[in-house]
This record gives sequence, C-alpha cells and structure tokens, in this order.
Amino acid sequence: MLSYSVYSEAGGVGKTTLTANLAVAHARAGLNVLVVPLDPQDGDLSYLFDVDHNRADSDVDTLVHHLVGRGKGEFMDLIETVEHGVDIIPEHNRLEDLGETLRKEQEARSDFGESFPMWTQLQRVLREAEVHKHYDVLLVDPPASSGPHLYNALDATRNLVMPVEPSGKGQASVSGLNDLVSNLEEQLEINIGVLAAVPNRVKGTRDQDAVIEDIEDQGFDVPVVLRDRTSLLEGCWSEKCSAYTYVREHRSRERDYELETLAKFDDIARHLEAEGSIEAPNPPESGSLKRDDVEVRA
Repeated sequence: MLSYSVYSEAGGVGKTTLTANLAVAHARAGLNVLVVPLDPQDGDLSYLFDVDHNRADSDVDTLVHHLVGRGKGEFMDLIETVEHGVDIIPEHNRLEDLGETLRKEQEARSDFGESFPMWTQLQRVLREAEVHKHYDVLLVDPPASSGPHLYNALDATRNLVMPVEPSGKGQASVSGLNDLVSNLEEQLEINIGVLAAVPNRVKGTRDQDAVIEDIEDQGFDVPVVLRDRTSLLEGCWSEKCSAYTYVREHRSRERDYELETLAKFDDIARHLEAEGSIEAPNPPESGSLKRDDVEVRA
C-alpha cells in the first residue's frame, strides 16, 4: 500500500487542495483510496468534499474515539464515500483537543501499568481495521503545526509529499525540511521518506524559478510544477469538489490551461505510485475527462 502525508510547515500553500486532487487522481486510475484528514480547523478537507455535516455533533462516533480505544462502533463505519469513489473519514471538532485527549488516556492507562504511546494510535487503528487489505493508497492530511496530529500522521504513513510556496518563505520551509524530518525520525524512532516536493501557484518569475532550482539541488524530487490557478482552485472550494469535477461539471467550456493542471495532478499521482511500487489498473491519459462518453484531453 502506498501511504503518505501531505504536509508543509508553511500555511496557505494549497496543502488540502493538493490532497483532495491527488486522492481523486489515484481513484480515477482504478485504485482504492482512503483519506484521513486530521486538520481541526474549519474549511478543511471534509468541507471540500462536503462531508462535514456532523463535525459538531457530540453524539456521533469519531476517529478520536477510536484513537483512545473507545469507538462506539466499527472503524470502517466512520468512512464516507465521495466523488470518484474516494473514501474519507470526516473530521470532527474533537480533533481540536486531540493532544489533551491522548494525554489523559495515557495517564489513565499508566495508573493501571499499561502503555499507551500517544503518537502511534492512528497506525494501531488502521492496522486493527486491516486498512492495508482494503485500500491501495492511504493519504493523511495533518495541520501545518507540529503536534499529535502530525506525529500520528507520520507514524502511520512514513512518507511525505510537500507542497511548496515558490518564495523565500517556501524555500526556507524546504531548507529546514531535512532537519525537521531528522528530528521527527529521532523522536518517533521511524524512517520518513520525502516522496516529492510540489511547487504550487507558480507564476514563472525568475525568482520563483531560482527557488525551484534550489529545491531540486537539495535533492528533492519535483515531478511537476503547478502554475497559479486561483480561479480553478477557488471554484473547487465554492462548489465543494475536486478540480476534475469542477472542470467537468461547473465550467461552461474546457480551458486548455485548466486541463493541463488536471494532467499535472495525474502525473504527480503516477510518480507517487511508482515510488510506492504500485501500479494503477486503469490510469487515464493525463488530464483526460469524460463527458457523455466523449473524452476530452489536455
């Protein structure tokens, strides 16, 4: 199973949008995909896929219940299916207090001489549910800040995909990535791979080109560069869907530059699948869309 977390220390770099479109890119190639978003903020992946209706309901079963061994039902019952057959575990407001919830459970277990490693609970839940037998790809979308959400994500996936702002701020984030990964590996006692860095919102300036070149010089794979597509991606949030669905169902006509963006999402997905040694059974031509059985290509 290919598993990775989409993560950047810098906020506002399109992390959640990239996660959504990579999930769909894998799924439309015939792979079974599970997404576990862990961001406690509103305007998250559950909102983008329009499955956040119960996030404030204190009576529903949640991922947090399962992380502390108090699930109200089967783990797989948490899953909802969205566009292109992508499965997702909707975020809940309980994620806001995840650190405190895990700490209290650790203290309670300790009183009875039991071990409760706080950073490995997501991996435990996924293993006990035998997720690896049901899915080809696991994506986790943690928040930008360090803490229990990120640590559980990395322990469960062991791989990173990093969206990058092509600026001095983004360059600094990437420059510190090796130190960050080393520190996390030491703390979690695991190995973490960086599968790709993905420059986003690129306008093609000379300074941005220099930043991207520097990222590559640091040894990070840059499979594609995503141009600035503000209208397309804002449309995704407005209509609560991926870029594929937005172009196909909410645009009056196809625009070549938007189809090119979809092709790049497909190309990133194929790159990551190759890194994970999995082969999609039915990969479409990059950027292709079907409408009434007529195929549209970038």
